[in-house]
This record gives sequence, C-alpha cells and structure tokens, in this order.
Amino acid sequence: MSDIFQFNGAAGSGWSQPEPILMDAVETVPESLRRTNLPEWPRASEPELVRHYTWLSQRNFGIDTGFYPLGSCTMKHNPRINERIVQLPGIDRIHPLQPEHQIQGLLAIFYEMQNMLEICSGMDQVTLQPVAGAQGEFTAIRCIQEYHRSNGENHRDKVIVPDSAHGTNPASAAMCGYDIVEIPSGEDGRINLDALRAAVGEDTAAMMITNPSTLGIFEPEIAEAAEIVHTAGGQMYYDGANFNAILGKTDPGRMGFDAVHYNLHKTFSQPHGGGGPGSGPIGVKSHLAAYLPSPLVDRESVEDGGATGDGYRYFWRTPDKTIGKVQQWHGNAGAVVRAWAFYRRYGRELELMSEHAVLNANYLRHRIMNPDSSTLERIPAMPVDGAPAEVVKHEFTLSMQPLKETTGVTGKDIAKRLLDYGYMSPTLYFPMIVPECLMIEPTETESREVLDKFAEDFLAVLAEDAEIVTTAPHNTDVRRVDEVWAARNLILRHPGSE
Repeated sequence: MSDIFQFNGAAGSGWSQPEPILMDAVETVPESLRRTNLPEWPRASEPELVRHYTWLSQRNFGIDTGFYPLGSCTMKHNPRINERIVQLPGIDRIHPLQPEHQIQGLLAIFYEMQNMLEICSGMDQVTLQPVAGAQGEFTAIRCIQEYHRSNGENHRDKVIVPDSAHGTNPASAAMCGYDIVEIPSGEDGRINLDALRAAVGEDTAAMMITNPSTLGIFEPEIAEAAEIVHTAGGQMYYDGANFNAILGKTDPGRMGFDAVHYNLHKTFSQPHGGGGPGSGPIGVKSHLAAYLPSPLVDRESVEDGGATGDGYRYFWRTPDKTIGKVQQWHGNAGAVVRAWAFYRRYGRELELMSEHAVLNANYLRHRIMNPDSSTLERIPAMPVDGAPAEVVKHEFTLSMQPLKETTGVTGKDIAKRLLDYGYMSPTLYFPMIVPECLMIEPTETESREVLDKFAEDFLAVLAEDAEIVTTAPHNTDVRRVDEVWAARNLILRHPGSE
C-alpha cells in the first residue's frame, strides 16, 4: 500500500465523526463555504494504518538513517536520554496556562537555560521565546529597532550584511522595515573592512554577521568591525547558526556583539529537519534587555526552600519596554528542555564539541582535496574559494565549477548522485559567492570511518562517467524531478483530500 487515500476498506467501516455539538453554529457558516460531499477519508484497520506510516518512514532520510553533511545546519546525532527527560510526566503534561506555583520545576529549567546561554555567549539576558533561528533574528533586530527609537534615532534605517550572509539575515531585517546594504567579501573570503567603513554612517542601525562565516572561515578582525559599527552608532548582531564551531573557545560578547541568536536545534542537539521543531532564543547586552519579548523567567529567594528545594521561587517577568510577544505561549518548551538536558550532561565538556566539529571538517576537507595521486589525475582541481589552505572551522565549501567546465557535470548533479550512495546531499549553491558551490558540514558526532567512506564515495562520483552522474539519482524511490515545473505548479494538498 503506497497511498492511504487509495485504500477504502469495507463499505461502511472506519471512524465516524459525531454530529456537531452546536448545530446552530453550523448554520452560521455561509453556504458557499460548506461541503457538498463528505470528505474522502481512507478506511483502514490499525495494522494497515501502521504499515502505511512505516512505509512512509522508510522513504525518508534523516540523521538516524545515514550521514547528513548539510552545511550550516549541524545535522548531528541527538542523545536519546534527552527524549527520556522531555517525556517525564512532570514536563510533558504541563499546560502553558498553568499557574506559576504548579510549574516551578519547568520554570527552574527555563531559568537555568537562560543563564547557561548567557554564560556561553557573553550576553547579559536571554529570552527563550523565538522558535526558529530566523524568528530569533527578527526578534533581535526588533529589539535593536526599539532601542534606536527610544534614543530618538528613527533615522537609522540601514542594516549591513556581508555577501556571504545567511539569506535569512537580510530577510529578517527587511521584515522590520530596514533597507539592506550588502558589502562584498575580501579576496580571502573574509569581511572587507574598507567596504564596511564606506557603508556605515548616521543611518546605520546594525550589522548582521555570523562568525565563522558560511564559508567556514573565522573572522579574526571581527572586533575591529564591531568598533567601526559602534563608532557610527550602530549595533552588532551575531547569527548563531555556526555557534557550534566556537563554543567554549570564544563568544560573541568578547567579539563586540550586542545581540545573538542561538539554534537549540543545531548547537544544542534539539532534533530538527523537515520544518521543525526548532528553537531560536536570543541573548542581548544589558542596554537591549528592556526590549526583549515577554515573558522572561526570573527568581527570588524564599525562606522555605521553594517548591524545587533550591531556595528560590520562579516567576514570569515582563521587561520594562518589551516589544511584546513573537510566539504563542512561552516558546518551544520541548526544545528548551532537550537542550537543557544536553547542556547539563556535558557542561564544560561542550568545548570538545567545537574541537571535534572543527577537526572533522578539516579532516574531511583534506581527504577530498588531497586524494592519492592516481585519483587526482582523473579529477579536475576543486578550489575552495576564499578559504585559506591551512584550516577551516566546522564546514567548508567546494566549487564544482572546474568540473562543470571540463565534463558538464554540475554541483547539482553531484548532489543528486550522492543520494544513490546513501548520503543526504550537502548544501547546494550556497553561499552564492562560490560558483557551483557544495557546502559540507560533517558535524562532531561522525566517526573517522564514516568520513573516510564519504570521501571515497565522493571521489568515486567525481570520477564516474558524466552520463551516469547527470541522470542521477538512479536508486531512489523518486527520480530526478522537473524542479522548475514543480515551483511554478504548486500542489498544496493531496488530490484525495478534495
């Protein structure tokens, strides 16, 4: 059974919906909006339904299926102990509208997570409310925007982003009404300070940048860049998508940033993919704290030891000049608890996470860029645009442009062919400043054996006949699709649901 909507079972069987409780309410619905036919729901027994969903799961690819080298997304193993903790009855059966005295344990977890993120990022206050990295970006820029307005500087209407920035950076700033000023990278792929000096001015509201960048390169002159922006009266925003490359080694606060977002679904092991669930808390310096969305978790000392026995009572607090709410309830509580469990388990050992992420990226890059001489003779050179030869951080980029010019095989073709070998494709054509780009992030949780096998298979794909690669994938349930047609002819619901 491949399509549950094609299975109708025995006539008259299946689940019957009860009549509406409020029949009068039904009559208030305009007749043009009422169904003329009953929905064509499938009628399936429990084993048939289980087989359908098992079949669906076998068609999916995830980190539990195989190597997932998706650049800038940190698709790594998620410790299963986190799942056990988040499913404890005292956590997973809480309603967000329960009174504070009934959820002291969860509030204590929230408070600790706020504090942990403040420490590792060098920020003064954290909110856990945003539920995605992009929403965290938007929230931070809104706080910066209100900060400027409260200082009577409404004229600051420009946000500066480098050309290697994540695409969500300019989008988030534009959603706040800002004009975007893009500055080019230098020849080494790093920020161009001269271009930055030329871009800043009295109309500068902020600069948005990640460090290390999407090229996998650390910006050693970031403190000087921050000084340039601050001198012009702007604020510095840190995109924390690549935070797992520096955790325990340095932090955005030391670099001169005023605000930062974290991806709990990347750095701190909350599972993600397929659209969620995510979590994108933000941290800010003290001068921006009053503008954070409401509520935050705070605490006060109590004489009786408190409900958690730690001597504190925890409660929700509204910042003085809050921008309001950016998400219903209090954020993605499940993601926060999983990240908290991860942080509590590893603590200072999280520095090893960064070390292994950087080690794996450099090892894999070396294996691909320096194959044995017999292989190298059959494969065109693959420069890594902008990246210095000696070291990258957690991810790296490869340009397939030489291969395309020599054989006609594109980066997209390579990505499709890797599916046949049992891998998820690396990030394709991003960052756009690298022609025919593949961006690869092995993460810190993959073994040397996995990296060696991927390198061997990657090189094998490059050496294959062009006809095989350009018509890939060959072994997947769905072959190569017409992506242009699909983008222009959206099918947003299953035909059987009409």
